[in-house]
Amino acid sequence: MTWLFLANLGLWLAVYAPIQVLLPQQAELVDAAGKEAVFGLVTGVGAVVALIANPLIGLSSDRTTSRFGRRHPWTLAGALLGAVGLVVLSSASSVGVMVIGWCLVQAGLNGMLASLTSAVPDRVPVRQRAKVGGLVGVSQMLGTVLGAVVVTVLVSGLPAGYLACAAVVVAGALAFVLITPDVRLPVAARPALRWRELWVSPRRHPDFAWAWAAHFMINLGNAFGTLYLLYFLGDVVRHPSPEDGLLVLMLLYGAALAIGAFAVGARSDRTGRRRPYVLLAAGVMASAALLLAAWPTWTAALVAAPLLGVGFGGYWAVALALLTQVLPAASDRAKDLGVLNIANSLPQVVAPLLTTYVLAALGGYRGLFAVSAAATLCAAVLVTRVRSVA
Repeated sequence: MTWLFLANLGLWLAVYAPIQVLLPQQAELVDAAGKEAVFGLVTGVGAVVALIANPLIGLSSDRTTSRFGRRHPWTLAGALLGAVGLVVLSSASSVGVMVIGWCLVQAGLNGMLASLTSAVPDRVPVRQRAKVGGLVGVSQMLGTVLGAVVVTVLVSGLPAGYLACAAVVVAGALAFVLITPDVRLPVAARPALRWRELWVSPRRHPDFAWAWAAHFMINLGNAFGTLYLLYFLGDVVRHPSPEDGLLVLMLLYGAALAIGAFAVGARSDRTGRRRPYVLLAAGVMASAALLLAAWPTWTAALVAAPLLGVGFGGYWAVALALLTQVLPAASDRAKDLGVLNIANSLPQVVAPLLTTYVLAALGGYRGLFAVSAAATLCAAVLVTRVRSVA
């Protein structure tokens, strides 16, 4: 679990440091007047690649019979491909090259995500999955926070920031692959490859469908609330240094997320219940968004950041446990988790496309944060339809 944590940490650092800091800065350098549109285009196209790559690589992972294991080869290959994309971004000076680089990053790192996520149902008993889910949630938070620290404090300039992210993600993957064992799948036990299995029928597996929808809405609400924070701090709050302000918010968010993840994960495992904690987490996250909708100031952001953190940390701890308990078949874990991970990636497509409209039609960032709260509360309603998990 320690090495899984470190591999996830490197992965999320390489995802969120570009999303939170590097890509917005690069978009502004390429086209200052249209920075939101450039950023939305790059992240949106990359997210389309991510939602295709995740289940495809998961499907392949479930059927890999390599002597090195069925997950590890995809973990390492994904990290290396993601690093190549980050190197491309380090020298990108046009929108087209940015799109190519970010697509490589998303393809590689989502392949890595599919294989790493499968380690939880592969190796962790149900009674401990919320604790491990909390650990994975903390790795995502630390990746976000440390990513901001790395690219704003430890290194300077876009090229150095991208190269540092590439080094970290490869190091984490190598450590996990070289130090931990991976079970080899016998050729005789390999399931037949049928591409139609990428589809999971909502009629046959309704709990999987409801859990997917709830996960999608939580991530959509989070994307509305966080993707444009750097621009919010600069254009609305008028913070004298938006990058430094973002780092402060990420530190508050991260500390609260760790508390929420460990506290809620441990409690959920003790009681064996999942849904009540998802409802509680969604309510806390929605309150953070509503606070910013009513009071879009720096002071409100300082309060909202830890609220969002504790809510999202608690949600991730319980969500991973809940999601792994509604998987249709053990033989297709990585593929089915890849389908669930589309609910992580698809909001990155939808949110940038809708944000421009929301900002124009609903009163700017107040409206955007209100929509974020509405999406999060919708997730709470959807999770109540999951019947097989308490």
